[in-house]
Amino acid sequence: MFGRDRIEYKNASQVRAMRTAGLVVADALAAVREAMRPGVTTGDLDAIAAQVIADAGAAPSFLGYFGYPATVCISVNEEIVHGIPGPRVLEPGDVVSVDCGAIVDGWHGDSAFSMVLPEADPADVELVESTAHALWAGIAALAKGERLNVVGDAVEDVVEASGTPYGIVREYVGHGIGTEMHQPPEVLNYRVREKGPRLRPGLCVAVEPMLTRGLPTTKVLADDWTVITADRSRAAHWEHTVAICPDGLWVLTAHDGGAERLGELGVQVAPWVDDGPAARASS
Repeated sequence: MFGRDRIEYKNASQVRAMRTAGLVVADALAAVREAMRPGVTTGDLDAIAAQVIADAGAAPSFLGYFGYPATVCISVNEEIVHGIPGPRVLEPGDVVSVDCGAIVDGWHGDSAFSMVLPEADPADVELVESTAHALWAGIAALAKGERLNVVGDAVEDVVEASGTPYGIVREYVGHGIGTEMHQPPEVLNYRVREKGPRLRPGLCVAVEPMLTRGLPTTKVLADDWTVITADRSRAAHWEHTVAICPDGLWVLTAHDGGAERLGELGVQVAPWVDDGPAARASS
């Protein structure tokens, strides 16, 4: 675990800057989702995201990050995360996860979604929906809990309630985010004894559960990036960047700030006014 004293807490203007980056990510992912269909290559989708980010005057968080060669990560079927876009042609029934980050004025946004292409296996649809449910339950827990590790409790609760023995990937977890894409603290997707850092205004994190239809054990391919399930079971990945504000949460990478999905879970998002929802957040 990262040391708690290294957490970067954001003030009001910094949260607003991260919201700007988050909206660029949301727009890029929306464009990718709209274009995704059988017959399209993962490289085609990467180019679409790159164009949206460039048109917004932003920069991609991933391109060049430790040598990563693309704008987004696109992971298909047994690939969990960090799949490199290229000539691969998407096929009917594929489970496709897309992860995107963008930088505006030095501040990062990070988000991911999964979807199943037409002719879907109902079990794959349930996997994707359960992972999305786990994401939003984890985010809602930030509004209701006192310590960060309530996120992992919420994700495990969703998996247990589903009645399906999904694997919860442990090697790859959520993270703090701000002036760097990956910062302290780690955001676990599974239950642990430790409670984690106290939740306080100014904390910004990326919540990102990853579930599999089989075992949670992972393997990295020869490209040194693509992470797959060791048993080749299919996987799904969802992510949002979330700011904790004095008056509640704001999902920085959701167009509506998370209002719809959090409202379904009994959580209201923080009011977004000119002075910013984190006006009293710590610097």
